[in-house]
Amino acid sequence: MNKDIISGKWSQIKGKAQAKWGDLTDDDFQVAEGNAEYLAGRLQERYGWAKDRAETEIRDFEKALRKDYPDYH
Repeated sequence: MNKDIISGKWSQIKGKAQAKWGDLTDDDFQVAEGNAEYLAGRLQERYGWAKDRAETEIRDFEKALRKDYPDYH
């Protein structure tokens, strides 16, 4: 997982992440500030997912972002 992908455009994509993972709080997103590892940990905690599932969710989210934001790398 490329940690820089999410952090590079965090302010632009935070709303989409909040819509996707509604159980995460504003504080979760503020602390995460695009850190994919932290975000995966919060997903594990809030949703009871295994680490692999949380990382897959983030990768799938990143793939969707590439479609929505063609300049997203």
